[in-house]
Amino acid sequence: MTSSPETRNLLDPGFELTLRPMRYPDFYERYRDAIKNTWTVEEVDLHSDVADLAKLSPGEQHMIGRLVAFFATGDSIVSNNLVLTLYKHINSPEARLYLSRQLFEEAVHVQFYLTLLDTYLPDPDDRAAAFDAVEEIPSIREKAQFCFRWINEVEKLDRLETRADRRRFLLNLICFAACIEGLFFYGAFAYVYWFRSRGLLHGLATGTNWVFRDETMHMNFAFEVVDTVREEEPDLFDDALQEQVTDMLKEAVEAELQFGRDLCGEGLPGMNTESMRQYLECVADQRLTRLGFAPLYGSENPFSFMELQGVQELTNFFERRPSAYQVAVEGSVGFDDDF
Repeated sequence: MTSSPETRNLLDPGFELTLRPMRYPDFYERYRDAIKNTWTVEEVDLHSDVADLAKLSPGEQHMIGRLVAFFATGDSIVSNNLVLTLYKHINSPEARLYLSRQLFEEAVHVQFYLTLLDTYLPDPDDRAAAFDAVEEIPSIREKAQFCFRWINEVEKLDRLETRADRRRFLLNLICFAACIEGLFFYGAFAYVYWFRSRGLLHGLATGTNWVFRDETMHMNFAFEVVDTVREEEPDLFDDALQEQVTDMLKEAVEAELQFGRDLCGEGLPGMNTESMRQYLECVADQRLTRLGFAPLYGSENPFSFMELQGVQELTNFFERRPSAYQVAVEGSVGFDDDF
């Protein structure tokens, strides 16, 4: 029996089309806020980066090569899950407006990384190798397989008919918000800002500032979806779900740390595997806490450059509220972002 609009929950099967009366106005406001932060790849100047690349040590050049290889397909994986899973099962026209906007932003990110590869890797064979990284580079393949496994968990679900179906969907949503956008990408951003703290690769950092802000909005939207489901169906959030989410984040930390070992090798000045482990554990604890679960590690952020970025586009993600690159429209967007 189909429930009435007044009693329908966010994950109930169906395709609600009616925006009035609006059942989830916060999702609509997130859509409006995202529109205010439109940017284009053409605004990012990568010319100075070419000269900087020539100054890098072999270890640093290896790190950049691995980073751009990950960037080459990371957002495409997120986009596929967004269309094939999230849009399909979150039954709210307000939320689908936001997801449509998110898909546009993911497309801009893909274009940015394509432009980055074309600039950083002028040799066609090097570019082809970067796009093959999901298959050919073990540390990137492991992260991709982690993503695909959680996609596969819900790929054949046409409708969320049962409690078990909803739990499978929630785990997919949490995986992409907390582990992929909220951990894998945040780890990659830390390497970018390490270069920026040394006065290198300003174009990459500028584009990353804007990607960072978009990804934080995506993550916060997903967490609000989780909050809404928790309010509507609290029985889904039991000890078993907490254990699954905690195990998922532990696995994500280890996969990202394996990537860090690949990038850092024996270590570079100010960046090494042990520091990255502490950073990732700190971020993972933040994600668990935001989800209402107990933190796991108790680690603190070891990277002062993540706190002290003073450029216009990137303000302190711990305490201050970024407002750069908003288009000229009325209103404001505030963030209380964790790094």
